[in-house]
Amino acid sequence: MPDPDFNAYRNDLADAALAGRVIASHYAEPLERVIAGATPLRRAPSDEAPVIRELEAGEAFALLDDSVGWAWGYAGDGRRVGYIRSESVGAP
Repeated sequence: MPDPDFNAYRNDLADAALAGRVIASHYAEPLERVIAGATPLRRAPSDEAPVIRELEAGEAFALLDDSVGWAWGYAGDGRRVGYIRSESVGAP
């Protein structure tokens, strides 16, 4: 299986680039966005979840899902997979 820290897939959704490599209910093309303001990238959609790293305003964020106040996708040049608060997602 691809490394989930750098490849976005869950049971319900996966990056379309992973079709044929992982099984998910749905696949999506990431939407290129930027971070609107400094925010932590977290392992899960919870303020108590471990922080992977801090993201700075203007960093790239490839959005795959945005629901219930949390956005999920790839962050920064290292393309780390994680969650940020929805209000931290800026326009492309």
